[in-house]
Amino acid sequence: MYTHSNFKVNVTPQFRMLSDDQIAELHRGTLEVMRRTGVQVEEPAAIDIFAKAGCWVDGRRVRFPAHLAEWAIAVTPPRVVLCDRLGRPAMALQGERAYFGTGTDTPNVVDPYTGERRLATKQDVANISRVVDALPHYSFVSSSGIASDVSESISDVHHFEAMVSNTVKPILFTAWSLDNLKDIIEMAEVVAGSPEALQRDPFCVLYSEPISPLTLGLEATQKLMYMAEKGLPTVFTPGVLTGASGPVTIAGGLVQGNAEMLAGFVLAQLIREGTPLVYGGGVLPMDMRTTLMAYGAPEFMMGVCALKDMARYYQLPMFHFAGCSDAKTFDQQATLEGALWAMIAALNGGNLVHDMGYIDNGLTTSYQQLVVMDEVVGMVARFMEGIEVSEETMALDVIDQVGPGGHFLGEVHTRRHFRENWYPTLLDRTSYETWVENGSLTLGDRAAARARELLETHQPEPLSPEVAERLAAIVARTEERARKS
Repeated sequence: MYTHSNFKVNVTPQFRMLSDDQIAELHRGTLEVMRRTGVQVEEPAAIDIFAKAGCWVDGRRVRFPAHLAEWAIAVTPPRVVLCDRLGRPAMALQGERAYFGTGTDTPNVVDPYTGERRLATKQDVANISRVVDALPHYSFVSSSGIASDVSESISDVHHFEAMVSNTVKPILFTAWSLDNLKDIIEMAEVVAGSPEALQRDPFCVLYSEPISPLTLGLEATQKLMYMAEKGLPTVFTPGVLTGASGPVTIAGGLVQGNAEMLAGFVLAQLIREGTPLVYGGGVLPMDMRTTLMAYGAPEFMMGVCALKDMARYYQLPMFHFAGCSDAKTFDQQATLEGALWAMIAALNGGNLVHDMGYIDNGLTTSYQQLVVMDEVVGMVARFMEGIEVSEETMALDVIDQVGPGGHFLGEVHTRRHFRENWYPTLLDRTSYETWVENGSLTLGDRAAARARELLETHQPEPLSPEVAERLAAIVARTEERARKS
């Protein structure tokens, strides 16, 4: 049983961005970029692997025969199952299933008590993980903050310890280096019980990126290779900034980003055929007026939805976006952009849907945005259930029995079905007079109060003392290595 699944498998509402012909053209264009232009590879061991597989190698430039890219797509599993920290299946990343969670690595947070935008700390990473653990519609957690109060070079190791200690939900994590990744995986193996247990029931997935344009950077490649050797899942997706690190057109960005991804997929599958990988990512427009990426832009949503169409064509799980905004604080813009993203992600069938709680062009995590987007996902989940049309729901006999001029309040049929309607926790449906009597609170007021309540009352299932002690020892060892380097 997938305990955190948001939506039914066979949903009714859905949409596509691309036609079959457009998908085929983008695929052919990708293969041509990989054949003609290729990618630059910074890791010598990866270059050797590509050369032995029949790629054309010229120094650090690697070009790919089409059959190799198509083979890698074919052998990548169409389904990635992530478990929770206790080893229970939690998310089946496949088809049109949508699971929502937070974004990674914002340098700032908005303090839920003071409202101040400030640098994130390790405690913030722990606190946000605890809030997500309590919120019913989130399925996974990411490090929503870069801890400013620990050693910068190993903050990622601290992040993982903070997350795994404060939630049982699956974890999407980042790693700054191969050495740090090895430490994080060692911690995950301790929590799981053994390397074999982690591989069988993975509760965490690495997020890593190629470098746009068309570069498999040294550290990202090393991390991808290590995860493939371990047989552990990786989200390997581009962050193409159209007009800057990629062509300004959405189609051009899609082709380039797809080529970058598939180059990584080829490498991982050559190392270990059947390596679990998650496709997708961002083709983001740069606002030419500010030179900032635009998280709330329709072009960003279009590009991500187009990548989902490609993922569906390739039969691969999809890394999607939702709940994020360019607003600088939690306001009307934040809710507008965040909610629109959530609905689009669900309709589009994104699987691992991240960035809930992002504001400020991806630089800040807002507790208010995080809490409100959980409510939005609940609303969207109800919408995605669609409309059941049957003899029972058409209620012909009930309509006939009540007849003209009657009412349905006392009918058994009403009592049987009224709880199927969705009811909000934070959104206000009271009368104006009642709203005033209750303090005239805005949605932001209620969201901040809800975040504080969860921080003060929710206690996630703890790690055993023995496991917590072993994790602390690994973190201490990492700290010692950082001091000596």
